[in-house]
Formats: sequence, structure tokens, C-alpha cells
Amino acid sequence: MNAIEIRNLNKSFGSKQAVHNLNMTVPQGAIYGFIGENGSGKSTTEKIICGLIHENSGSIKLYGRDHTDPDVRSRIGVLIESPGCFPNISVWNNMMIQATNLGIKNPEKEIARVLKTVRMEGAASNKFRNCSLGMKQRIGIAFALLGDPALLVLDEPINGLDADGMRIMREVLTDITQKDGRTVLISSHILGELEKIATHYGIIRHGQMVKEMTAQELEANCRTYIALKTGDMSRTKRLLQSRYARVEEDESGYLRIYDIVPSQEVVRFLYENGIVTSEIKSAKINLEEYYVDLMQEREGR
Repeated sequence: MNAIEIRNLNKSFGSKQAVHNLNMTVPQGAIYGFIGENGSGKSTTEKIICGLIHENSGSIKLYGRDHTDPDVRSRIGVLIESPGCFPNISVWNNMMIQATNLGIKNPEKEIARVLKTVRMEGAASNKFRNCSLGMKQRIGIAFALLGDPALLVLDEPINGLDADGMRIMREVLTDITQKDGRTVLISSHILGELEKIATHYGIIRHGQMVKEMTAQELEANCRTYIALKTGDMSRTKRLLQSRYARVEEDESGYLRIYDIVPSQEVVRFLYENGIVTSEIKSAKINLEEYYVDLMQEREGR
């Protein structure tokens, strides 16, 4: 059974169509990376799933039932934007207020459980305002986990975190899916981090789904390239561009050749033209590069 099934979803705000005939499938137990530029319709879709706004048309099923069904709605945990906490009271008391609002029985035990899950049990007495950004984001996930939901919808939970905060967040999200069997729908602009944890992806543009794929399909679709350095990069680039269809310089100063060609052939070609290759390696494009290529294809570049 799929955790989320969306068919022909539409949502407009006045004359602006935010979501247009969107189709989306999130398998149960997945970490689904929801990708798109600002204004692509990600947050609107997430808010519709969570019942924060209403669609104009289309259908959304959660675990095979309509998303407005009260029983299935109780199985969703949400972190949209930031956790709504009182800054001058402790993390524990903030969570106690939320647990009371949700009508959770034995709230002390439940709060202790979720704080341990998000690695925040040692900060329960901290005032919320004194917590770091990474801690606040984990508190938000703890809020979402109250009541033991099957599905978490997380909007940009890793943006703005430092390296250690991202590492902890990766561990938390991996744990709650692999150990607890939950499903996570997560949007983020930090595609390098998303690539480390996501099992499935959905790429949205102008309110429409461009592509859905598994992590394995992404790996298969990511093109291999040759990257190299020489003592005369300007001349090397001109030479390579005269022979191969696509040659580009990357952020690390390597020249990349995207043609399917043996590295030995490239080294020999350069040597015959008086250029010695100092470094050469084969690699694959990552999720961010794949996303950029896909968007350029959609624009007809």
C-alpha cells in the first residue's frame, strides 16, 4: 500500500495556478525527497496533504483512504516552516502543551520517547529561545512525532543547519523510517544532503510533476563523465571542445567530458597535441547536477 497517492491535483490562488494536474505516489516506508525551485508548488502540495489548505480539484489518498478521513488524518505528523513554540518556556513544557492539545494519554512517557528519538532528551529543560537552529528543527520533528504518526510531512527541515546538525538530522530521519517503519515526505533545497537519505524522489516544476524515481533509478540515470586537469587548462579546453560534444569546467577546476569515451583515449589525444594530463578520474553526476540538467531539458536548452 502507498502512503500517499495524488491524482490530478489542482490548486489556484486567484489567477495564479500553484498546482496543476499533479500526480504523485509515495510508497509506504519511503523517505521521499520532494524537489523543486521556489514557487514550484511543493509547499502548497504539502499543505493540502496536511489539510492546512484545500484543493480545487483532484484526489489525495493516504494509506488508501481519502485525506479528509479523521482516522487517517490522525496518522500524520507535520513540520511546516518552523515549530510553533513559546520562546520563554522550556522544551519539555512546550511539548506538554502540544501533547495536551492532542489528547495524548500518559504524555510524560510519550514526550520522553520522542525527545530521545530526536536526540534532544538532554535539552528538555532548555528554554526554546536558547536552542540552536538545529535543536529547534529537531524539536519540530519531535512535535510531529507526538502521537506516533505513520506519515511525517517535513518542509525544509535541514535548511540552515551546520554540518553536525545535518548529520544528526540524517540519522534521525533514517532511524524513524528504518526502525519504526514510518514514511517521510521531505522537501529541501540542499540536494546533496537529500541524496544521502532519500529512497524516492519527486521533481516538481510550475505545479506539475516532472519526474518520479527511486534512488536506484537516479543512480542508473546519472551520466558518467571523465574529469581531468592539465598544466594548460585553457588550451586543453579548446582542444577537447574541438573533439567532444560536451566539455565543461566544474567548480573544482576540473574539465569534464560527458561523452562516453575511454579515459586512455583522452590522455592519448592530449599527449599527441603536446599536453600532459596531471589528473584524470571517472565519476557520476550527483542529484543536484541531474536536477539542473533535467530543468534545462524542460526549458529546451
